Amino acid sequence: MSEILIYGANGYTGALAAEHALTLGLRPVLAGRDPERLRPLGERLGLPWRAFPLDAPARLREGLSGIAAVLHAAGPFSATSRPMADACLAAGAHYVDITGEIAVLEALAARDAEARSAGVALLPAAGFDVVPSDCLAAHVAGRLPGATHLRISIGGFGGFSRGTARTMAEGIAWGTRVRRDGRIVELPQPPRGSADFGQGPRRTVGLGWGDVSTAWYATGVPNIDVYFEAFPAMAAAAGLPAGIRRVIAGGTAQRLIGRVIDRLPRGPTAPQRAAARAYFLAEAWDGSGNRAASRLTTAEGYTLTVWTALETARRAAAGTVAPGFHTPATAFGPDFILGFPGVTRTDL
Repeated sequence: MSEILIYGANGYTGALAAEHALTLGLRPVLAGRDPERLRPLGERLGLPWRAFPLDAPARLREGLSGIAAVLHAAGPFSATSRPMADACLAAGAHYVDITGEIAVLEALAARDAEARSAGVALLPAAGFDVVPSDCLAAHVAGRLPGATHLRISIGGFGGFSRGTARTMAEGIAWGTRVRRDGRIVELPQPPRGSADFGQGPRRTVGLGWGDVSTAWYATGVPNIDVYFEAFPAMAAAAGLPAGIRRVIAGGTAQRLIGRVIDRLPRGPTAPQRAAARAYFLAEAWDGSGNRAASRLTTAEGYTLTVWTALETARRAAAGTVAPGFHTPATAFGPDFILGFPGVTRTDL
């Protein structure tokens, strides 16, 4: 089979993906910037590895030699997506990542024509953010043609990796971003609400999640909101005044936060991942007051990310994805998520 390269393989999610790839009969090339961290991983798994940085374009392009698809797992993607996408387009390698950063998704969507010309598929957000919610949004929008409003609610968490924590800390500067009449705008205060994931109503808070970008391309619905179950830390961060958020997002504060994050566990343990579940509710309305809603239950986020991202990379490497920018649902259809263990979807 054509080669898949996992960049950021020595990180928490990248290492999980490398380990799971072996169970699928895949033998990806492991990659990252630090040879001292890649070598022991490659030796332990019996997989080839390559070390190269993202800020040296010639070495980066050389590192992609012979590669059909890159699974890019090294965030924050606000800093790493552009150089990797540039290299993939130059090398003719399909690009897959696990970002949920709205600005990154919009930047990749803007390169659709460039990717088509290069014969390269751009497949961002191939993990927990946003495969399940994107597929569910497309499913619900298909149940209500002409929908004008879409609300996605997400609940159930099994913990965060250091990489996810860094991305969340970087994103504090942004308020709650939503889509209004097709445009992404920032609300002055995060909205509050509730969602029933099947166990009764739970409090939620509006957050700028990747679907604010991707659901627009997957559904064409012009007004999109995303809510998360309001566990205390997330609700507190979302409710910070804009001035405080921007201070926290500054370089000095981010460096201090990064030192704290470096002392955290790498991510949820295997038992924690196995015990956790994630829940999704997608609701759509049209101008006549008609409503459609569906629920989705999946494995927890990191487990699901490994499954969906590897399958996306496998299909891309096999040449079954058309060139250009795609969301998960536009690439594979709304039922893509149903092909993974333990996933159930219920129409309400």
